[in-house]
Amino acid sequence: MFSLCVVLIILACVVLAFVVLIQNSKGGGLASNFASSNQIMGVRKTTDVLEKTTWSVAAFIMVLCFVCAFLSKNEVNSMRPQQNQVEQTQQTDGGEE
Repeated sequence: MFSLCVVLIILACVVLAFVVLIQNSKGGGLASNFASSNQIMGVRKTTDVLEKTTWSVAAFIMVLCFVCAFLSKNEVNSMRPQQNQVEQTQQTDGGEE
């Protein structure tokens, strides 16, 4: 499950980079090359869609990062021996010496 979250984060980062590059910045941008889509939907609507997509993908990445942090915490705790087991092992080892 942890690996799936990491893969989804990487894919979302690639999508976010692509969407940011498409946006029309002050000096132009790749969005200016998509003239046909701007004529159909209008320049303002295309900008709104790209901006909403940027915020949505960024929020998705943030949620996935929280999920990965929660999963990794649970994974580390499950791999660590419990305190009672450690104390019992120390008591039995100390009595044999």
